[in-house]
Amino acid sequence: MTAEPDGALLVVGDVVTDVIARHRGPLAPGTDTSAAIRTVPGGAGANVACWAAYSSDAEVRLLGRVGAEAAAWHERELTACGVRPRLVVDPKVPTGTVICLVDSGAAAERTFLTDSGASLRLDAGDWSETLLDGVARLHLSGYLLFSEPSRTLVAAALASARSRGVPVSLDPASAGFLTGLGADRFRALVDGIEVLLPSRDEACLLTGLPDPADAAAELSQKVPLVVVKLGASGALVAADGAVRARVPAVPVTPTDTTGAGDAFTGAFLAALLRGADPEEAAREGCRAGASAVRQVGGRPPG
Repeated sequence: MTAEPDGALLVVGDVVTDVIARHRGPLAPGTDTSAAIRTVPGGAGANVACWAAYSSDAEVRLLGRVGAEAAAWHERELTACGVRPRLVVDPKVPTGTVICLVDSGAAAERTFLTDSGASLRLDAGDWSETLLDGVARLHLSGYLLFSEPSRTLVAAALASARSRGVPVSLDPASAGFLTGLGADRFRALVDGIEVLLPSRDEACLLTGLPDPADAAAELSQKVPLVVVKLGASGALVAADGAVRARVPAVPVTPTDTTGAGDAFTGAFLAALLRGADPEEAAREGCRAGASAVRQVGGRPPG
């Protein structure tokens, strides 16, 4: 069976609650630091799904796992973004929470404190091959690779996708967690994916190469299409062992860079669903990334 040309996008990944604290300048250890604090829905997988739905008329579905205390809220928020959520409610563990410390200076750089909670307790028992009915593309959040239960789901999902001819994309998600997993193990776990969407740091970490263009070219010898996200420097598109396009970023003054990479990925995948070539899809991704950093939080504007 082959993928349906006009089918849906299925995203499998993390759904978490983001607590975003925007402060200016360095944190003051041992005392108070003034900050503007907001609680918003987040998670790399959920954000990607929302941006894909925002960027396309295609049906976008999401499989994730949450705690009972926030299940209804997350379902409402995802549905409001145009996503069809299938949320598994964990009976034992609360929804994952990420504290995002955002320096509200010029770069708006962020640091994450992550309690993955229920999000990484997705497992093979939560997967069914019928989830791919009507699906043209499957996207996996790289966070799924960072716990044993969710790694079993990744293996089951990849096997189902191969049997149905559904192309699979993956975003490595976290250079910090990727360091702990190891590049060799990562490559083994994602063998057979068609599209890899790493950040600059993730691409360099996976190859051991300091230059992101060299890293993109190296990765594309193993994965048919590699798109390296460079933030304010745009993106690189690589295939068959060479960089095929360098896409500039859209100039913007950032407010909060949380979710910018997720926005890129969601818009990129939505463009591929419409039949765009990889370079044009990367341009769509850069436009979405610029839109994302203008606001607080990782979801599309309301």
